[in-house]
Amino acid sequence: MMKPALTVLLASPRGFCAGVDRAIQIVELALEKHGRPVYVRHEIVHNRFVVEQLEAKGAVFVDELTQVPDDGQPVIFSAHGVPKAVPAEAARRNLIYIDATCPLVSKVHHEADRHFQAGRQIILVGHAGHPEVIGTMGQLPEGSIVLVEDVEQAERVQPADPTRLAYLTQTTLSVDDAASIVAVLRRRFPAIAGPHRKDICYATTNRQDAVKAIARNCDFILVIGAPNSSNSLRLVEVARSAGCPDSALVQRARDLDWSKLEGVGRLGITAGASAPESLVSEVLHALGERYTLVIEETEVTRENVRFNVPRALSA
Repeated sequence: MMKPALTVLLASPRGFCAGVDRAIQIVELALEKHGRPVYVRHEIVHNRFVVEQLEAKGAVFVDELTQVPDDGQPVIFSAHGVPKAVPAEAARRNLIYIDATCPLVSKVHHEADRHFQAGRQIILVGHAGHPEVIGTMGQLPEGSIVLVEDVEQAERVQPADPTRLAYLTQTTLSVDDAASIVAVLRRRFPAIAGPHRKDICYATTNRQDAVKAIARNCDFILVIGAPNSSNSLRLVEVARSAGCPDSALVQRARDLDWSKLEGVGRLGITAGASAPESLVSEVLHALGERYTLVIEETEVTRENVRFNVPRALSA
C-alpha cells in the first residue's frame, strides 16, 4: 500500500542555541573534572530529554541549595540565571558552584544593576514565575523591579517617578508582543531608558523569523519543545499569528497526535532553543514511516555564535 505524500517545511535556524550548548557543556565538563555526582539547581535547560541524558551521566537535579549536601561536589546554576541570594548562600556554605547562566541573560542582569545604580526604577517585561524573570528580579532589592506581562498591565503600571525609569525584557519573549508592550511604555513614559541593545536574544528572534517565513505555506506546524520552555511556547504563538492557526507543541515523536495530521499536505517543523536536533530527526523518522516525505528547508539566517565555558572548566 502506497504511503500518502507529505511535504515537510523545516524552519532554520531551529533547536539548540549557543547558551543552551554552553550550559550542557558546563555540566558535562564538570562531570569530567569532578566525577559523579554533579548537582544542578533546577533544570539546566527546559527540556526533559536533555535533563534525562545528563542524569544518566551523573547529574543530580535539585530544586534548592538545601538539597545539595556538603560532600565537596559542585553545584551548577541553570542557564536561566538565579537571584543574587543563591550564589551568596552557596558561598556561605563553601560550596563549589559554577554559573551556567546564558551570557545574554547575564547582560540583562548587568543592565538592571546599571539602571539601579543610576537611581532608576525598572520595568521588566516578562512572564511571572519563569526562572529567568525570578533570577533577574532577584538581582536587586525588592521593589526595584516591577514586572509587566502584557499591554494591559503596561497601560496601568504606575512607577514611583516616571522621569527616572528604565525597561528590560526577558530574553525569550515573542518579539512582536514585546514590541507592543514597549511601545505603550514609551508612549506613557517618554523619558524611559531602554537597553543599549535589544534584550530578546538573537536565537529567539531568529527562530521566530524562521517560523514566520513558513507559516503561511503550512497546513499545520509542529514546534518540538517542552511545555515549560518559554521560547518554544512563543514559537507556537508566533506560528498561529503569522498565518498557521493549526500549530501545536510536541515534546517528541511518541507524543504526536496523528489524528491532527489527517488531511495535512504541508507540515511545518521547528524546535525551541532547548530542544536537540535528535528530537527533530526522531519526529521526521516517525513521519517517514507513515508518509512519503518531501523535505524542504527554509533558512532565514545562519548562526555562528559561540559562548566560552568558565575558565575553571576549560583549563
